Amino acid sequence: MAKKEFTFKRKTIDELKNMSLNELAQLLTSRQRRTVKRGFTEQQKILLKKLRANEKNIETHCRDMIILPEMVGKTIKIHQGKEFMPVIIEEGMIGHYLGEFAMTRKKVAHSAPGIGATRSSASLSVK
Repeated sequence: MAKKEFTFKRKTIDELKNMSLNELAQLLTSRQRRTVKRGFTEQQKILLKKLRANEKNIETHCRDMIILPEMVGKTIKIHQGKEFMPVIIEEGMIGHYLGEFAMTRKKVAHSAPGIGATRSSASLSVK
């Protein structure tokens, strides 16, 4: 079975890469479109410059950067609050934010209840 070609709003990945930033903004949702219209922050501009220079091991704190078609296929390490998590950018991620793919909260794993947690634990001896 042949792999279905990726499209974003009926545009192929090659067409998206050849578009200007303003043309691409027309395809994005309103929040992303406003961000692109206002212009990128200095940190976002630095990240784009590193991506265009094909640097290796790009680490960023810029979780609010919109994923653009030129980022597809690159690996970016996104800060999670404590460490950097490597994320491979794929076609389906276009239009989303980098922070959506590096979760900052972990699942809470509770152990056994402690002394004083329940009424029955009051009768246990404390050693």
